[in-house]
Amino acid sequence: MDTFIEIYTDGAAKGNPGPGGYGIVLKYKNFRKEISGGFNYTTNNRMELMAVIIGLESITQKDLLVKIYSDSKYVIDSINLKWVFRWQKNGFKNKANPDLWQRLLKCYNIKKHELIWVKGHADNIENNRCDELAVQISKNNNLPIDEGYVFLKV
Repeated sequence: MDTFIEIYTDGAAKGNPGPGGYGIVLKYKNFRKEISGGFNYTTNNRMELMAVIIGLESITQKDLLVKIYSDSKYVIDSINLKWVFRWQKNGFKNKANPDLWQRLLKCYNIKKHELIWVKGHADNIENNRCDELAVQISKNNNLPIDEGYVFLKV
């Protein structure tokens, strides 16, 4: 059944914090697109979140159902167990990455988006590809500043 888009995501950071990247594979019918990006100083959790955000923001057909696959329990549980909605009501007080959670909630649709956990570094070909993309870009010497991370820490 091709009535949904699949988004596979992964994030990586060497040093945590350190240089980091995210990798995304978008699939719909016979269409496949790979996306990656990164920052010179960030965390793994931020890159896991960023991968889901960029994946959702990249969708142009907003009426389609979306299945999002991630190996990040941080992301999956925060949404599926509805923690993030409680954090939002409390203004994300004392929560890490409020800028990214707010950005994610702007593009997340509880009725159309399903988040599915996959075991990382296992037999999921697309998750492994996302990991390769994330690690590869994190090694780039010209990565931009993750302003959300750097300025939230100041």
